Amino acid sequence: MPNPTAAMMVIGDEILSGRTRDANMYHLAGKLTEAGIGLREVRVVSDDPDAIVAAVQALSSSYDHVFTSGGIGPTHDDITADCIAAAFNKHIDVRDDARSILEAHYKNTGTELNAARLRMARIPDDAVLIDNPVSSAPGFTLGNVHVMAGVPSVFQAMVESLLPTLIGGAPLISETLRIDRGEGDIAGPLGALAAEYPTLSMGSYPFQKKSGKYGSNVVVRGSDPALVRLAIERLAESFPK
Repeated sequence: MPNPTAAMMVIGDEILSGRTRDANMYHLAGKLTEAGIGLREVRVVSDDPDAIVAAVQALSSSYDHVFTSGGIGPTHDDITADCIAAAFNKHIDVRDDARSILEAHYKNTGTELNAARLRMARIPDDAVLIDNPVSSAPGFTLGNVHVMAGVPSVFQAMVESLLPTLIGGAPLISETLRIDRGEGDIAGPLGALAAEYPTLSMGSYPFQKKSGKYGSNVVVRGSDPALVRLAIERLAESFPK
């Protein structure tokens, strides 16, 4: 049985403009690897409703899970929740369960739950809330789309809340072999090995040493640790030190 597949959608003009560097993809990729869910695609989408809706619909129909980050805060440009609702043709408004969470949080902090903050309680019908132990404002899951905050600390907390509820597969194991040869030398044996082990993923990541000579870190990934180890050993035999 193949592992579930996933895509991620990073939402925000600040990412595309270069003003903000995204850290959430790196975190999510590692967590999904541990859970046995294969991250297959990542898209960065501007704060444009039509673009967000189109991307959500395309990714949702292509993968088992879609994870989004960004655009669920209190400001006017936080439009992700509305776009997810539109993508699934669902009504969206302030929901009592989300409002209760925010009311309790802001009462404890002595902060007013004003109209702007209340926007974070707008949840599409039929969505399931994702717990946010950092700042309380929940994310949500609608269909196979998991909607989370863009702030890294909050995003990471939401991922921790969400992942135990998902069915994963066999965790992916990876091993790395450093080969002090150029990729032109590595390509032939590596390609033959990849063809021999079709259930494994093999990638070559080149580097250049200070001396000017080239090398590569070859990474072998798979769900069978013994098979990964065997492939690494076979490759090492082709390039003795």
